[in-house]
Amino acid sequence: MYDKLWLIPFFPLVGSIINGLFGKRFIRNEAAIGAIGTGAVFLSFLVSCSCFFTLLGDTEKVHQQVIASWMSVGQLQVDWGFLLDPLSAIMLLVVTGVGSLIHLYSIGYMHGEEGFYRFFCYLNLFIFSMLMLVLGNNALVMFVGWEGVGLCSYLLIGYYFEKKSAGDAAKKAFVMNRVGDFGFLLGLFTIFWTLGSKHNVWTINFVEISEQAHLLSGDMLLGVGVTTVATLCFFLGATGKSAQLPLYTWLPDAMEGPTPVSALIHAATMVTAGVYMIGRMNVLFAMSPTTMAVVALVGAVTAIFAASIGFAQNDIKRVLAYSTVSQLGFMFMAMGVGAFTAGIFHLMTHAFFKACLFLGSGSVIHAMHHALHHAHVDDDPQDMRNMGGLRKFMPITHATFGLSCLAIAGIPFFSGFFSKDEILWWAFASTRGMKVVWVIGAITACMTAFYMFRCLYMTFYGEQRTHKKAKDHVHESPWVITVPLVVLAGLATVGGLVGIPHAIDLFHVGNKLEHFLAPVFEHSQKLHEIEAHGSAATEISLMVLSVVIAVVGISIATWMYLKRPDLPGKFTSKFSGLHRWVYNKWFVDEAYDVLFVNSTKKLGTFCWKGFDVKVVDGIVNGTGKLVSVFSTALRYTQSGLVHNYALTMVLGMVVMVAIFILQ
Repeated sequence: MYDKLWLIPFFPLVGSIINGLFGKRFIRNEAAIGAIGTGAVFLSFLVSCSCFFTLLGDTEKVHQQVIASWMSVGQLQVDWGFLLDPLSAIMLLVVTGVGSLIHLYSIGYMHGEEGFYRFFCYLNLFIFSMLMLVLGNNALVMFVGWEGVGLCSYLLIGYYFEKKSAGDAAKKAFVMNRVGDFGFLLGLFTIFWTLGSKHNVWTINFVEISEQAHLLSGDMLLGVGVTTVATLCFFLGATGKSAQLPLYTWLPDAMEGPTPVSALIHAATMVTAGVYMIGRMNVLFAMSPTTMAVVALVGAVTAIFAASIGFAQNDIKRVLAYSTVSQLGFMFMAMGVGAFTAGIFHLMTHAFFKACLFLGSGSVIHAMHHALHHAHVDDDPQDMRNMGGLRKFMPITHATFGLSCLAIAGIPFFSGFFSKDEILWWAFASTRGMKVVWVIGAITACMTAFYMFRCLYMTFYGEQRTHKKAKDHVHESPWVITVPLVVLAGLATVGGLVGIPHAIDLFHVGNKLEHFLAPVFEHSQKLHEIEAHGSAATEISLMVLSVVIAVVGISIATWMYLKRPDLPGKFTSKFSGLHRWVYNKWFVDEAYDVLFVNSTKKLGTFCWKGFDVKVVDGIVNGTGKLVSVFSTALRYTQSGLVHNYALTMVLGMVVMVAIFILQ
């Protein structure tokens, strides 16, 4: 079965080509276009499932397939090669499984769009790029996918290209990711050159790098360990792709794209790439305590910072966007304290409940848009202040959204409870852990529970605030939208059972995910003995504490938005200054505009007016004037009359003869 790996990215690529080339002119039918796009990803999912179950029963957990030779430079041989191991197998299931549901959902959500074929072309291309990133057995193949998802995010975020805000958001995502990509390349060059020049190991293959990483332990670069320099560069790439401080501001603006795009970027594909990359290079990261500390601290600060912004946002999609940034912070916290399995576990569960939340928000927006349009009302369909009381009109959307809120809040025994608790436990008890990381994580967990239930209550509970003309037109979304919601809500509810902690494993089923991923992370675990220490009683105590923290957050939200709905207004009035800062996202975008955007524009203007116009154009124009002066004088010698030319020749001969005689 492993020789069929190439089929996994092949199907979405074919779907993208068919819809892109023939969708507008020959196919045209929305159902056919949607079926091609969805079917292509679903076929990839079936092949991924087959590979996963084959790997599950195989004693050999690492398999590589070389498709073709790519390039040969000196001693370096680079192939188009794929790698299937437990880590890539889980990512394949997440990308193709959740991706299939998002494609199915898109058929209903994008109905009637003029660029329907173009949307599915881009969506399939996005899946193809992410699969290349996940399956690549070397850093260059990964980088092809890495850049591919960057391109597709640009195309999909700017899908409504006639809107200036969408175009600006697409450019912002593209530029900020290029900053991170520069770091990725620097890290790759550092590792490649050091291994090759000092140890004669010329490779960028992930398996070979993991096996030879110990050779780098004593190497230094400018007084700093090579692994530290390289992994910090790689982490810069991860902060761009996975929206961590300071390169996070593109992700909330990505909401300008259609809601299925938001779900695909935030849940199943692009933003998980940075976490996956660290997991893939876990041996290198484990060799640098400095980098691990930086990863953990940046993740923790990002988590609490983004959560604070989620408190005051009224756009339902932006609340979820900042939630994504915050949850990614949890994943990086896990990676930084050596809990690689916990980080991948939360990546998986987050894909379930965050995809459900985004698609649920899309279901609400879809219903609100049609209701407002039918009533000829110009209110914002994404503003939660225009919602409320929708649970009686949209029972399926409400139920699935509520289940996902319970999961992200960490309520037992939903998926987020297991994965988030595992991260907090490792942050507290790991030999690489820092108690400050645990404290920040615990506070952030409380904040998450609060703002997510604030979102739930403002949308589905209380008095219906929809315009009176549109109230009666709100209705549940069609089955093509609700079926993916139900499936994802089910996964968000029970998906965490594959990672039951040992401390509460009453039936001794074992932590299936930890056991499955063990071969991927065994080198880093053995290399530096990264392990959690502490008794089962301590773990259970922390687990109970995390549940209490979540309940506190939910209780505060319930009190403020259900019991006393007047309190939020009073609070914002009393603390108007603080609210203004949080509502305006701590003015980080404005600060970036002053420090970077405007400075770059001024530099460009200076280069244009100060150098190009005055220097370059001055030289060109001066040269033109000089040529003009000489050409004016020479023009009189070019009369076109033959007798004038004959006279000139005679005079020339006379002058030459005179000079000869005088000599």
